[in-house]
Amino acid sequence: MNISREVMEYCVALVKKVGAFQMKYFRSMPEGADSQKAVREIVSFVDVESEKKLQQGLLPLVSGAGFFGEESGQSGSQDLVWIVDPLDGTTNYLSGMEQFAISVALVAKGQPVLGVVYKPYADDIYTCIRGGGVFFNGKQITPDQPNREAADALFMTGFPYRSPDMVESFLQAAPEVMQLGRGIRRFGSAAIDLACLSAGWIQGFWETELQPYDVAAALLMLEENGVVVTNHRGEPFDMYHDRVLVAALPRVHPPLLEIISKAYNEF
Repeated sequence: MNISREVMEYCVALVKKVGAFQMKYFRSMPEGADSQKAVREIVSFVDVESEKKLQQGLLPLVSGAGFFGEESGQSGSQDLVWIVDPLDGTTNYLSGMEQFAISVALVAKGQPVLGVVYKPYADDIYTCIRGGGVFFNGKQITPDQPNREAADALFMTGFPYRSPDMVESFLQAAPEVMQLGRGIRRFGSAAIDLACLSAGWIQGFWETELQPYDVAAALLMLEENGVVVTNHRGEPFDMYHDRVLVAALPRVHPPLLEIISKAYNEF
């Protein structure tokens, strides 16, 4: 499926408009409100309204496309579908931390063909069209050291708060990964983590229970820049069914996969 530059330009303008809406409420309390409950209500409002704005803007853009959003679920065609996380990193947003993003992907027959990850606080945007490379703030980017070894790798992950049955596996894997490379970081937004991996700023990543709206846009960026993406068994990652994602630069992936495969072997 061919995506025009005009479609991408419209998507970029749309996510920036929604990002500006989110920034109006970031680190902001309503007058007279002083409780965490009030803050949570604001974040819920921002999350839902952001998705509505994205849905209204995206659906007319590609004829016949359906929608799959974190808040509203699936509607319309899922063979050609916009997959959207309106606020990836909600807990960060709620806490006043700037690591949150908007993730938008157009997926045709299960394969992302367009991806946008936008970080409103920094006004940083990653964009990708299948076959066209990955762009950061309008300039094409690739990992500057694509053959980096695991000993020089920086890893990212997310805690398994949605999968208590995998906590022991995580606690087994994390110390080994920490010793494998230069350390482990946790941003709290898988979309940002994976976009950074596609740029080569980190070199490896694993996490459990990620949903299509968490990863669809960034998966295209990883593919375009030659990052290896599998499940914990070393098979091609299926964003609709797999519980574990393992992604890394080509020379980093095998030793990372060995650790994750051993720790999560019962799944």
